[in-house]
Amino acid sequence: MLRWTASVLAFVILGTAGAGYLYYRYMNGNIKTDILNLGDSRLKGSKPNAFGQTPLNILLIGSDARNDKENQALGGAKDTFDGPPLADVQMLLHLSADRTNMSVVSMPRDTLIKMPKCTDTDGKVYQASTRLVQTNESLGRGGPGCTVAAWQELTGIPIDHFMLIDFKGVVAMADAIGGVPVCVQQNVISRNSEGHGSGLKLPKGQNVIQGEQALQWLRTRYGFEDGTDIGRTHAQHMYMNSMAREFRKNAKLTNPVKLNSLAQAAIHAMVVDPGLNKIDKLFDLSMELKKVPTGRITMTTMPWVYSTREEGRVEPKPVEAEELFKMVRDDVPLDGKGTPAAAKSAAPASPAPSQPAAATPAPPAKIPVLVRNATGGKDAPENKVKGRSTEVTALLTTKGFTKAVADNQVAGEDTTVVRYAGLDQAADAQAVATALGLPAGAVQRSTDVTGITLFVGKDWRTGDAPAAPAPALNKAPDSARPLNGDDDKECMAIQPGFTW
Repeated sequence: MLRWTASVLAFVILGTAGAGYLYYRYMNGNIKTDILNLGDSRLKGSKPNAFGQTPLNILLIGSDARNDKENQALGGAKDTFDGPPLADVQMLLHLSADRTNMSVVSMPRDTLIKMPKCTDTDGKVYQASTRLVQTNESLGRGGPGCTVAAWQELTGIPIDHFMLIDFKGVVAMADAIGGVPVCVQQNVISRNSEGHGSGLKLPKGQNVIQGEQALQWLRTRYGFEDGTDIGRTHAQHMYMNSMAREFRKNAKLTNPVKLNSLAQAAIHAMVVDPGLNKIDKLFDLSMELKKVPTGRITMTTMPWVYSTREEGRVEPKPVEAEELFKMVRDDVPLDGKGTPAAAKSAAPASPAPSQPAAATPAPPAKIPVLVRNATGGKDAPENKVKGRSTEVTALLTTKGFTKAVADNQVAGEDTTVVRYAGLDQAADAQAVATALGLPAGAVQRSTDVTGITLFVGKDWRTGDAPAAPAPALNKAPDSARPLNGDDDKECMAIQPGFTW
């Protein structure tokens, strides 16, 4: 989209001189902008590799806002008109440092997470949540900058830019493109007995969709796979890959009138952060994105498990979700085609989520540590090893942490972690992890603790050290459901009862 937007503007400006400059100013004036990050966390940007090349992370957000007649007509659900918008689509686009590959990680809208504190541009403060809430609520906490803050808090991935689009923007873009091929395994109609659903109706096989039908495809939940947001995410990946392949073919976008239509649609459809609020900035970004062939684009979904706390909701899957996030932080391709040569001699792996640059820690004897027995794991905290917190407390004492104290509060963790509350505790928390031989990723900032707390996890039920971590992944785990950009054979499975 950015590539063709830039192309038409270059064509118009070069072809019409002074009038083109006025058009350039007009287009710049129509770019809508919002704040990049409304949270307190200020992660440093991605680390450059040994050749000085830096990855780029862009959060793509789809809003369900029904705040005007066009969006209300497309979105339905009259009871939500003029209510707070929800970030129903969230995809992190990671462009590798050497620009050879691109990774996309989706987070299902039904994911439960802890929301960070967000402060909007009017000074209104949305306090950090004390309970798990659905991730799509982030947009209503001040705007897209809070969605960015939530992603950074969860993943530890520094986000450089965001792009937000609403219902009418999707329709305008789909019309301007001229159609995107998609496939369904059976005739499908997305409408249940209560009248809920997107209204999508397609015959079996491949169909070319555009306009409102494209929006229906992207919104369909009832009728795809298991009828949940997970199936919808897969359908969105299929659509985006197919759209990328259509752009590459360049068959439908050679007409200047068509190009102009697409440029207008793109500019009016998007809200971006200040780093992308000029045509020349979008042009520069488009030149970077177009370097990646479709065969090196990998679409994934954050590994998840069904929540035991709220029916029908999901949570990040222990271990595997963090492994996927770490691959993105460390600029490892998700397609299994090997770590780029430029990254092999790169700087050390990126820091753990929300971990600031380390200061000098206090001497071990002056660092209070609460040791909590979490050896039962997240699924069965009650199956903890009796007396384990006392054993590990004794071990810490032999390493000089004489203020370590065993705690009896119930907890469950699959891997051993050290959590801390305030930024002033970060270096001391890292010192505890280092003394025990824990990796940097085991140190996490959290609002669930008041001081430095060691959670002895399921991986450390016996002995003086946790079990060795599994080897680092060299491709996305199967639970992330990776989909390659060149895969044009993928076809959506249809939920029983939604055929015609």
